[in-house]
Formats: sequence, C-alpha cells, structure tokens
Amino acid sequence: MRKFIVFLLLSSLLVFGVSALMTGDTQGSDGTVGVATCKACHAKHYESYAGSIHARKAIPGSPANRNACETCHGPGAPHLEKMGAGGAGIFIFGKRPADAERKSAKCLSCHTETLRINFWDMGRHRAAGISCDNCHTVHSGTPKNLKARQPDLCLICHLSIRAQHNKQSHHPIREGKVKCTDCHEPHGGFGTKMVAANSANELCYKCHAEKRGPFFREHPPVEENCLICHVPHGSNHSKLLVDKPPKLCQGCHDASGHPGTPYTSFETFGGRATGSKNRMFARGCLNCHSNIHGGMGPAAMGQTFVR
Repeated sequence: MRKFIVFLLLSSLLVFGVSALMTGDTQGSDGTVGVATCKACHAKHYESYAGSIHARKAIPGSPANRNACETCHGPGAPHLEKMGAGGAGIFIFGKRPADAERKSAKCLSCHTETLRINFWDMGRHRAAGISCDNCHTVHSGTPKNLKARQPDLCLICHLSIRAQHNKQSHHPIREGKVKCTDCHEPHGGFGTKMVAANSANELCYKCHAEKRGPFFREHPPVEENCLICHVPHGSNHSKLLVDKPPKLCQGCHDASGHPGTPYTSFETFGGRATGSKNRMFARGCLNCHSNIHGGMGPAAMGQTFVR
C-alpha cells in the first residue's frame, strides 16, 4: 500500500510538471523557456555549445548574454507544446534544414556588422545557395567555428581544385604554408572568383612583389594578367605555367622566322652544328629571354628581355 501511495505522488508531480511547461508557467513573456530546459533534453548539444565562443558572456551581444540556445533556434515554448517531437516548433540547422536564406539570416542578425561579412550579398557562395552553417557550426570550439581545417573544408565542394593541388607544380597549400583564404574571400567581394584583391595581378603581387616592377621594358601579358601564363592552383609544367615553353611563348609569338618557326629535326643534336641547338633542351626560350617578367636593359637587350 505504501509503495502505491509513493507511486501516486510521483505520478502527480510528473503530470504537474508537464502541465506547468505546457501552460507557460516556466515560460518568459516572449515564449522562451530558458537554457536549463534545453539542457535537460539536449545535454550533448549543450556541452558542445558551452565550449564554443558563443557561450562566453565576456563577449557583448553573444548568445550567452541573450537567450542562449533560443537566440538561434527561436523560443522553445512551441517545441515543448509539441513534446519536442522531431524538431517540431523550433528552428533547426541540421537534419531537416531550412532554406539557406533563413539560416544565414539567423547568423547575420548578429554578424551583419562584421567587417568580412559586408559583401556577403555580392558573393558567389550566397548566389549558389550556400549558407553559413555549411562551413561553420555554433556548437564548436574550433578556430572561427569551422567544421574542418583548410583546405579540407573548401575541397569538399571544389573537387577540381583538389586535383590541381596534387599536380607536380603547385602552391604549397597541402603543405600548410598557404591557405585558401590567403587568396580568396569566402564571404564575397569585388574581385572575380572571390579573390581577396581588386585583380589577379594585385593578389599575386602580395607575395611576388619582385614581379610588380616598375620595369623599363614591360612584358604586356605580365602587365595585363598573370593568369595568361600561369595556373594558380596547380600545373604539370614547372612554375605553374599553362603550357611548357616554347609552346607557351609561341601562343603569342607566332611571326615568321625566329621565334615562331616550328621546331623540327634541324633543331635537334643531329646534323651540322648550329647556334639554334639550344632550343630543344633545358628552358627553351628562357635560356636567353630570362627577364621574362620585365627588364631594365637598354635598347634591344631590354626590349627582348635578355639579361
């Protein structure tokens, strides 16, 4: 009999507690239920949130200084009314994602004044339906709350670039000396391909300052665009070249006579000795025209980029 009475008392307390949640006795006026209520069911999610930068009260305007979980997921009262069934009545970013615009809007409600977010609306990622949570997660203590390190995170989508990184001539990205964000601005910008500069040349000059000049004799392709001769992510030709000299050079220099004449068996080591034998080994055109990015030489030597 005593056990039955204890059972009735416990059952009454449980029913009273659930009814209190559903009638709003523990709710705020805006429908929030408090972080303790969220933690009671979602302990693992709370622990990961607690270890992230969003849980730091020392940061003004952080979720910890507002409504914690409900800052991003919305008021929890409707979720409780539906007994937490399948994420009903709450905004979730995971298994049943909302559209990209709504998810990004949640983040931008706090981060819209962040300097690197200013051009998000102009970026290719937004136009392609990418949302903040594709790369970032609130429940993380990783740098910038990224889901993975660079370049692995970027290469999840950019598979063709992954293949270029594996070519024999490449920027030291996979070696960890260069990051994708050293050259690209993932949140949008004015440059094409979301480069972190106004043009490809301005971007390249950040590291390759010696190629900027000014030179007394300018090589027109260098002045116009580095990508005329170079591939930025990887190439099977040395120095990230689009093609191997002399074929690369002959793409522009196709006049009759030197240097546009196609190379034949005459330029090999067979037959009588001539001064043109050097075309078929080593660097080809660059054996003589070594100042290919521009030179300071006088007269014909400078004009033809000979050292």
